[in-house]
Amino acid sequence: MKTRVFVCFCALFVVISARAEKIALVNGTLINPMTEVVLPGAHVLIDNDRVVGFGDEITFDLPKDARRIDCKGKFILPGYIDTHIHFFQSGDLFTRPDAADLTSVRPYKDEVAWVKSHVNDVFARYLRCGITSVVDVGGPFWNFEVRKTANSTAKAPRVAVAGPLISSVSREKLDLGDPPIVKIDGPDQAREFVRKLAEQKPDLVKIWYIVDKDHPVDAFRPTVRATVEESHARKIRVAVHATELETARAAVEQGADILVHSVVDKPVDDAFVKLLKDRHIILCPTLVVFERYGRTFSHQLNLTPEEKAWGNPEVIASLDVTKIPQDKLPDRIKTALAKPDEALDRIKKTYEVALPNLKRLEDAGVTIAAGTDAGNIGTIHGPALFREFQLMKEAGLTNMQILQSTTVNAAKLFGGDTGAHIGKIDNGYFADLVILKSNPADDIANASDIDTVIKNGVVYPADSILR
Repeated sequence: MKTRVFVCFCALFVVISARAEKIALVNGTLINPMTEVVLPGAHVLIDNDRVVGFGDEITFDLPKDARRIDCKGKFILPGYIDTHIHFFQSGDLFTRPDAADLTSVRPYKDEVAWVKSHVNDVFARYLRCGITSVVDVGGPFWNFEVRKTANSTAKAPRVAVAGPLISSVSREKLDLGDPPIVKIDGPDQAREFVRKLAEQKPDLVKIWYIVDKDHPVDAFRPTVRATVEESHARKIRVAVHATELETARAAVEQGADILVHSVVDKPVDDAFVKLLKDRHIILCPTLVVFERYGRTFSHQLNLTPEEKAWGNPEVIASLDVTKIPQDKLPDRIKTALAKPDEALDRIKKTYEVALPNLKRLEDAGVTIAAGTDAGNIGTIHGPALFREFQLMKEAGLTNMQILQSTTVNAAKLFGGDTGAHIGKIDNGYFADLVILKSNPADDIANASDIDTVIKNGVVYPADSILR
């Protein structure tokens, strides 16, 4: 009976949320990862879109005009933040024809049209997972329209965006006139492109630092330096995709602010750890994405229960490569299907490097922000974050460190005035909260045991969000 009354109250709050009413969450256990405080019997007072007070039942008096939600036996946390997603990618099998060309089955223009038509669905799936803010780390110029749409949509996370990725290599198969990745051939062109990006007021500038036999590390350094200088002159931070140790080192030496992937080719060394600490670098490990291409292509996808429940069903259905006619499969998928054990072995070797690297950086005090690279093939928008938590746990991070990575640390990566008002429960911070049925500080698996999501002071019973 209590549960039914709670749901009815929540539904009422959604209807009346346009008014500047006070809402009081009462008798819950407040978990503030920033301070590692766990406060039983806590009250949290929300006025319109902000938290305006909190404390225990003895020291904190609630105003009589506040509408109350009883959170007894529940756990109140800041809303989660996924600091690495891509709205221009759906997560389905057809979203990266540069990685696996299936355009004979689904033309890329049809894929992009589908993605654009499902933006609101993606927004809702993030909220269902308690994710109240996301950072899109690179996409076409229409990314800025996605941010604008999110800002005017109630049932949507807060969105920070970068525009097209400044790259050392080209990706022609993704270019339909507004490419997500742009090859830049030198410092002057980099500066010009940053000036063009700056007109859209990006939250970040992103560099795609790809190294191969034709593109050595040092060849792209001047372009990285020019990109950083031009961005910093406009007070825009620079995030870099760099998965090799020497590439990541070069990016930071040239002034980058954020590394948006783990180093996966070799163990990090003392000098690299010191460099990241001295430069106050934020690192987003994106562990989940490293398994999803190989598992999808070899027909060994390991979606979590959360992904199956809350991921887009069309996206998930597309990931069965055995449904694609044999004559239309690209060689990369044919090889993975023929040698599935080799695909798993490559993933295992990646994690044998990436997980210890993450643990070492965490132990050294480097700021770690949780992110998934959602939108890539097999990495599901929204619930992929809970697989990321599992992998961070396997790396040896504590439950509280993982919660910090998706709240207070992630807010630092989000940045700007918004980033300064999300990621913790405090007076004047946005009322972006998640209420859980079980304690994630005891077991990070409980992070997905979501009862209620509050975004901008609007209360959503979790099970109502995707209806």
